[in-house]
Amino acid sequence: MRPSGLRHEIEELLAGGHWHKAAARLRVLWESEGGVPLAGYVVSAFRKIAPHIDLKPHRCAILRSFTVEPIVPVLKACALTSGIDLEVHAGEFNAYAQELLDAGSPLYAFQPDTVILAVQTRDIAPELWRNAASAEVINRVTSQFTGWIQAFRRSSAANLIVHSLETPAAFSQGVYDSQLEENQASAIHQVNRNLRKLARAERGIYVLDYDALVARYGREQWGDERKWLTVRLPIAAPHLAHMASGWMRFLAPLAGRIAKAVAVDLDNTLWGGIIGEDGMAGIRIGSEYPGAAFLALQHALLDLSRRGILLAVCSKNNPQDAMEALRDHPGMLLRPEHFAALRINWNDKTRNLREIAEELNIGLDAVAFLDDNPVERQQVREQAPEVMVVELPPDPMQYAQAVRDYTAFERLTLSEEDRERGKYYAAERQRAELEQSVSTREDFYRSLDQEAEIMPVNALTLGRVAQLTQKTNQFNVTTKRYTEQQIGELMRCPGWRVLSIKVRDRYADNGLVGVAIVHHRGEISEIDTFLLSCRVIGRTVETALLAWLAEEARALGGKRLQGWFIPTKKNAPARDFYREHGFALRSETPTGQLWELELEGAALRCPEWVRLLAAVAENA
Repeated sequence: MRPSGLRHEIEELLAGGHWHKAAARLRVLWESEGGVPLAGYVVSAFRKIAPHIDLKPHRCAILRSFTVEPIVPVLKACALTSGIDLEVHAGEFNAYAQELLDAGSPLYAFQPDTVILAVQTRDIAPELWRNAASAEVINRVTSQFTGWIQAFRRSSAANLIVHSLETPAAFSQGVYDSQLEENQASAIHQVNRNLRKLARAERGIYVLDYDALVARYGREQWGDERKWLTVRLPIAAPHLAHMASGWMRFLAPLAGRIAKAVAVDLDNTLWGGIIGEDGMAGIRIGSEYPGAAFLALQHALLDLSRRGILLAVCSKNNPQDAMEALRDHPGMLLRPEHFAALRINWNDKTRNLREIAEELNIGLDAVAFLDDNPVERQQVREQAPEVMVVELPPDPMQYAQAVRDYTAFERLTLSEEDRERGKYYAAERQRAELEQSVSTREDFYRSLDQEAEIMPVNALTLGRVAQLTQKTNQFNVTTKRYTEQQIGELMRCPGWRVLSIKVRDRYADNGLVGVAIVHHRGEISEIDTFLLSCRVIGRTVETALLAWLAEEARALGGKRLQGWFIPTKKNAPARDFYREHGFALRSETPTGQLWELELEGAALRCPEWVRLLAAVAENA
């Protein structure tokens, strides 16, 4: 559909109050022609839609050494079409150092979730921009960044995204620069290496490779010298959207708008051709054109699986034909064992996507859908607007890049659990087969041979713990979100305990799958956070952890263990958790319920089939 026709359709949907459909069509419009001219319209339309759909609020401050005002509407439009309601504070021009160093500055008054520090090489280090620099200059620039980051972390627990320094399109000494061991390019690269080292040393600090972003679109094309000299805007108009997209690749995962699984069509998506008509010999997949385009997509999907994103198949097909191709075709990179869920049938794809989400124990809004057929994509958008539908271009040669550019697939940290997630789901299938073979639920629990290890959070597990608080929705009694910095602060607070639980069984080491945060204050111990990954829900691990919390509370002199249940759209599996474990309802408010367990005489015990490795604290 032409953009003009799409706008007309959107206006009709808005007039009729079809908010989810209007939002879905706005996403299509933005993906087809997003940029400065369209940004205002998208933001305006979403103002009408926002009260009626689920958008994640996020506050972003931009500290800068150049003009960013024309980029802000584009960034907001990018965010809205990604399901994020972004509030932006743009710091004063070239006042980034003052705002970072002054704890009373407008930056900290804004209370951002994320801060972007966008400083150009020519502004912070003119010596590096104009000619080769000495170690003294490199050290000075590094020291400046160090001071800003440390001052920021003293005043804020927000995330910080720092632009790397970019190299100029032409070096001051021409080609001679590359002949020198210590040259202009190497000096800038050294500062960037130092920046990455600084980021690794602090929680919640990330480096945006601005130099690589400029290079991707061409150094000579990226800037507009006239705009730079007149209004201090160093980015040419066609690339303002690329800058906004570069920021969104960080903001999407920081705001929690990520895909946990991608469901992929088969015919003309994962391979070229139709398996039911062309047969094994006729489908196109391999290292040569045209099959190379589909192999490139499979490489991109395999890369996603290494980030912990689950792969699933959602295809209208004959199951025997499709499975034969997946299993036996010599050109295939992805095999049946790479997929955590398979739906190969003639059912409606929306129904299959719902079943995939249910099988993987994730929300439908955490599923991305990949299909070459625009009709299928549109049907999914209308029938399941929560699903993230990737708009594939008409040319299969561009499929892989479309996947790599999709912001919901980005990750800023990777835990061992993320890398091994596909294996966990394979082990889950084995557990399901075991459950079918035993006569009672207790026999099933015993046969799992489960071992749970409860430990205080430390520097090695802090990142995974913060990740779980941000991503876990279903078995999460309060759904409080914490950054790594906030978790670190709680660990240092008197009376607070931040605990993790790891679970192993006969099939797999499930890794770190649960978090409990408890505040011990005299006779009352209050559970601030209690969550478990969907991988271990319903295997009595939750009872083992809760029983251990009760025992620790007793050891610390507590008389009562309390915990709030705050309902959300997704945490229904945790609704009766406290009631089922002997807690009594003490109070109820419009936002939640307070449950309490009298510790003396409580019958709460760790199940006999869970071996618990932990030590009760002597003090907290």
